[in-house]
Amino acid sequence: MADAFVGTWNLKESKNFDDYMRALGVGFATRQVGSMTKPTTIISKDGDVITLKTVSTFKTTEINFKLGEEFDETTADDRKVKSLVTLEGGKLVHIQKWDGKETSLVREVDGNNLLLTLTLGEVVCTRSYVKAE
Repeated sequence: MADAFVGTWNLKESKNFDDYMRALGVGFATRQVGSMTKPTTIISKDGDVITLKTVSTFKTTEINFKLGEEFDETTADDRKVKSLVTLEGGKLVHIQKWDGKETSLVREVDGNNLLLTLTLGEVVCTRSYVKAE
């Protein structure tokens, strides 16, 4: 069930995010801001539509999607991608494809913690979130 993901999640710890942004082709100045930003992710569900909103002092993005249905997404770093989100083994798997490239954003919940694993080729970044009270 995607219900485990519903809630407000605050970034607690981030590893390798700069390398991940560099692999995406994000410029130096934006990477510096991105590395310092502590985003909050708000996940909600209305019927079979899931809304994933990322809020930070730098930028706020929001996507709405149904599991298993491809959709167009403009990422926080302004990439225009084709996205597909599925639920696999209790993990929310978000695949973004653009310009012959592909990255995966995998979210898994363990109690009050949400782990986001970002993978692009050989580069892996992990970001840990804790559920807001």
